[in-house]
Amino acid sequence: MFDSVRDDLRTTLDEIRAAGLHKPERVIGTPQSATVNVTAGGRPGEVLNFCANNYLGLADHPEVLAAAHEALDRWGYGMASVRFICGTQEVHKELEARLSAFLGQEDTILYSSCFDANGGVFETLLGAQDAVISDALNHASIIDGIRLSKARRFRYANRDMADLERQLKEAAEGGARRKLIVTDGVFSMDGHVAPLAEICDLADRHGAMVMVDDSHAVGFVGTGGRGTPELHGVMDRVDILTGTLGKALGGASGGYVAARAEIVALLRQRSRPYLFSNTLAPVIAAASLKVLDLLESADDLRVRLGENTVLFRRRMTEEGFDILPGDHPIAPVMIGDASRAGRLAELLLERGVYVIGFSYPVVPEGQARIRVQLSAAHSTEDVNRAVDAFVAARAELDA
Repeated sequence: MFDSVRDDLRTTLDEIRAAGLHKPERVIGTPQSATVNVTAGGRPGEVLNFCANNYLGLADHPEVLAAAHEALDRWGYGMASVRFICGTQEVHKELEARLSAFLGQEDTILYSSCFDANGGVFETLLGAQDAVISDALNHASIIDGIRLSKARRFRYANRDMADLERQLKEAAEGGARRKLIVTDGVFSMDGHVAPLAEICDLADRHGAMVMVDDSHAVGFVGTGGRGTPELHGVMDRVDILTGTLGKALGGASGGYVAARAEIVALLRQRSRPYLFSNTLAPVIAAASLKVLDLLESADDLRVRLGENTVLFRRRMTEEGFDILPGDHPIAPVMIGDASRAGRLAELLLERGVYVIGFSYPVVPEGQARIRVQLSAAHSTEDVNRAVDAFVAARAELDA
């Protein structure tokens, strides 16, 4: 039986390669950091890493590593169970309380990933008589989570408040019992920030709840690093926050829902990814507590990240590159043609700069780009070297 399936799968894989959409995985032989050592599938040797979500450089921070080592000795390797059976330790409850306080929410529930967190919200809270109104560029985990629910689905154009209001009115006219607006705080392919103040105003006007996935903001956006709700002054107006521990907050894995107490209480009882997935490893929970200590004790990492972001965006603009506007450390270098973006990424790797070209279906056709991601771990010299490499690679590509 599998012989015929194998042929079909090989044909599909060949089509992916022919379309220039194949995604090779380069192997690194070092910890995640500002520099990594590529050992296979690309240029060997040490390269500058400008494609990780390691915004604050905490993935190999010595204090975070020390906390992880200590936790391994104290709490063990894993829980081998789910939370409501025998999978909850004191360290999990402590992290939930700390995240709640940090994010200004009433309670928090941990998941094995933010993908699972987003997958566990909609089905639990919304039924067939409800409506979810989602930004068109929301993350795949939100889209998949919505599909799991029976709620009516409405989609509004990216950050378009007039369209959002139209969708809210349509949901109300359809007799929706509950209405939930959901948006990314920062859109990962563009670095654009959702207009949360306007979203909350519309939610108040139309009797809707607001949910924000702040994975690309928590830890470094806002004066205290509390994300886009803090940036827009709406921390007390957002009903549900989801996020990850796998980007700025240490870069390992794990996710959470921080929300109104009743919402979290119901998720503990009925959220399937929470009830049927093993508990977050205790070593990650303990290391995440150290991350929160670092964030609350100083803002030096956020300041350095901001300086690196400004420098890269300014220099690339001066060199004539098309950078999507904004001040987020996601800095998309717009190329347009998919094959050109892929070739430019290869030339950059040859010059010691590790970046990835993104093309359809990850981004719209004709909008291929190289998504550069700055980190607090980068030095000023690192950033300048990256810009110089872009200039040299472009010259070779155009020769």
